[in-house]
Amino acid sequence: MGKSPSALQRASLVLLLVPFVGLLWVPFYNSTTPNFVGIPFFYWYLLLWLPLSTALTAVVYFANRAK
Repeated sequence: MGKSPSALQRASLVLLLVPFVGLLWVPFYNSTTPNFVGIPFFYWYLLLWLPLSTALTAVVYFANRAK
């Protein structure tokens, strides 16, 4: 049997909920203003989550990988 995950490893899994919650409530970002370099808020908010989600997933991966 494998080792049970530590408290830090289990807590890091909560980070996977951050992008889910940030993108779940569509009325929050269903807007065209504020613009960022001419891009409506709706688009740049969604695009901002791509690197954020990747970074959070990497943190969770490295915290939970087998040693």
